[in-house]
Amino acid sequence: MHVPPAAPMFWPTFIVAILAAIIASQAMLSGAFAILSKALSLGCMPRVQVIHTSHKYEGQVYIPEVNFIMGLASIVVTVAFRTTTSIGHAYGICVVTTFIITTHLMTVVMLLIWKKHVIFIALFYVVFGSIEVIYLSSILSKFIEGGYLPICFALVVMSLMAAWHYVQVKRYWYELDHIVPTSELTVLLEKNEVRRIPGVGLLYTELVQGIPPVFPRLIERIPSVHSIFMFMSIKHLPISRVLPAERFLFRQVGPREQRMFRCVARYGYTDTLEEPKEFVAFLMNGLKMFIQEESAFAHNEVEEMTAGGEVSSDQPSMASGRSTRNAVHSEEMVQARVSSHSSGRIGSFHSNRTVEEEKQLIDREVEHGMVYLMGEANVTAKANSSVFKKMVVNYVYTFLRKNLTEGHKALAIPKDQLLKVGITYEI
Repeated sequence: MHVPPAAPMFWPTFIVAILAAIIASQAMLSGAFAILSKALSLGCMPRVQVIHTSHKYEGQVYIPEVNFIMGLASIVVTVAFRTTTSIGHAYGICVVTTFIITTHLMTVVMLLIWKKHVIFIALFYVVFGSIEVIYLSSILSKFIEGGYLPICFALVVMSLMAAWHYVQVKRYWYELDHIVPTSELTVLLEKNEVRRIPGVGLLYTELVQGIPPVFPRLIERIPSVHSIFMFMSIKHLPISRVLPAERFLFRQVGPREQRMFRCVARYGYTDTLEEPKEFVAFLMNGLKMFIQEESAFAHNEVEEMTAGGEVSSDQPSMASGRSTRNAVHSEEMVQARVSSHSSGRIGSFHSNRTVEEEKQLIDREVEHGMVYLMGEANVTAKANSSVFKKMVVNYVYTFLRKNLTEGHKALAIPKDQLLKVGITYEI
C-alpha cells in the first residue's frame, strides 16, 4: 500500500509500519536463535556462543554471532533490492513455504506421536495442504523478482549444516574405532616407558568411555604423564541448573596407584563456567571427596564379606560325642571374630591414613601447577575419496572449524597453561 507524503494518514501509517517491522524482525530473530540452538545440540552447526536469557524457559536464547550476521545480511539485501516490492516477494515465498513445511511436520506428528485416525489426518493434510499449495503457486510467479532470496539462503545454510554434521559424525566414529580400552592402560604406559612428572594434567575429550586416540599419540611424542591425570569431558544438560554437589562425576581409570581418573562435568543451560582458579579448586575438592567415598565403599564391602563368611557358634550340638569338638570349634570362632574385628579396625586405620595421604598428595601436585591438554584434530579425506568428499572435508569443514570459537576460549582455559596435541584423522 502506497500513501502519499502529503496525505493525512502518512505519519500514522509510517509509525505503524515501523512497529510492524520491529515485531516481525524480533519474531524472525527469536525463531532463528531457537532453531540454531537446537541445531547446535544435534551437532549440525559449528560452535557459537549461546546466551540463555531466561532461567525458566530453555528456548529463550540469544546468539551474538547470528545476530550480527543477520543484521549485516539485512543491510546487504536492502542495498541490493532498494525497493520494498522485491523484498515483499521474497517475504511472501518464505512465509508460504513455512506454512507448507509446518503442515507436513504436523502431519507426521499426528501420525507417529498423537496416533490419530488415518481419515482425520488425510482430511487435515488435504484441506490445509491444498490451500497452501494454491497460495504458493500464485506467488511463485514472483520467484525471479526477488522470491529466489529465501530459497538460495536456505540452500546455503542447509549445505553448511549437512557438511558440518557429516564430518562431525565421521570424526566421532573414527575416535570410537581408535579408542584404547581402559584395561590396556597399564600396558600402554609400560610400552612407552612413561614417566610421571609433578603436577596435574587435564585432557579434554568428548568421549566418556575408553581412552581417546590423542592420548597414545601424546605419550608417543612426549613419554611423560603428570602425577595426577584426568580425562575431562564437559557436558551441557537440557536443564536450567546443575547443583554444585552434582557437578562432577568421577571414575577411576586403571589401577588405583596410577592416579588416573575420568571426570564428566555437567552444566545446565544457565550455568556459567567457573574462572580457572575457582574451577581447579572445585574440581580438586570433588576428587578428594570421590577418593574418600571410594575408600569407604571398599572398606564396607570388606566388612560385609567378613560378616557374611562367619559361622555362628551358638548352634546346639546334635551328639554328645561331638560336644568337645564343638566347644573347641566355638572358642576358635570367637577368637577368629575378635581377630577379624581387630584387623578390620587396623585396616580402617590404614585406609584412612592412605586417604589422607592421597589428599595431601593432590594438594602438593596442584601447587606444582595445572596443565590443560586439548587435541588439535585436523580432519582430512582419504586419498581415494571422491572429489566432492574432498571438497566438503578439506575445504568447507576446515573453513568452518578455523572460523568458529576455539575450544580453549569457550572453556575459559588460560593460554599459558594450555598444551595442544596435533593429530590428523583420515575419514
